Amino acid sequence: MPEQPLLTIDAIGRKCPIPIIMLAGRLREVPIGSVIAVTADDPAAKADIPAWCRLKMQEFVAEVPLERGSRFDIRRTY
Repeated sequence: MPEQPLLTIDAIGRKCPIPIIMLAGRLREVPIGSVIAVTADDPAAKADIPAWCRLKMQEFVAEVPLERGSRFDIRRTY
């Protein structure tokens, strides 16, 4: 069972890079070690969100399929 995110950002219907911009802007709203989620249905998000996590040294936890799109869970590392 995946850890429940402390904050979920709804980016359904938004095209990349908007979901990543939303994530970057709100990451500091959760404490270090906590999970923040982005829901997105842009197919590019499947590659872009994990790539952003690697670039920014944040931990990509999981992709959880939803009825529309997916929820991408990211653990804040710093």
